[in-house]
Amino acid sequence: MKSKYRLFRRGQMFWCQDNQTGKQQSLRTKDRTLAERFLHARNEAHEQPLINLQIARAYLLVSDPQLGKRTWQVVMDELVKLKDGVTQVRWQVAIKSHDFDGLRHLPLLETRPDHFLRALDSRKVSTNVFLRRIHNFALAMNWLPVPVIPNPA
Repeated sequence: MKSKYRLFRRGQMFWCQDNQTGKQQSLRTKDRTLAERFLHARNEAHEQPLINLQIARAYLLVSDPQLGKRTWQVVMDELVKLKDGVTQVRWQVAIKSHDFDGLRHLPLLETRPDHFLRALDSRKVSTNVFLRRIHNFALAMNWLPVPVIPNPA
């Protein structure tokens, strides 16, 4: 089977090229050994995506043992603890919304964009605002490895 990516050098830096699309991307390294490891990881991720997802989870769990257990309810509770006065009351009311019921017990690592879309089905502006704030708080705390919803353009 032919590899999806190939390695090449441009100047002093190593790059990889997608053999199917021709798209090129810098690997941001001058070290050949490191560049080959990056390339191997990309090719392996393409060939065996499910195994690599499990490997990634294992690495993440070592860095934060609670990562696999942390749910969106934990994120909401921690965010409310940081507020005080009327703002805390506002947040307590907001997180009780039924719009968040589908997310409450969902582990952060298992969250997909469609989970957020279901929460936004009510089309309430407040749900959108609070959901983005909860999402951004989880990102800022490094509890969420990658964004689930994009920043608005």
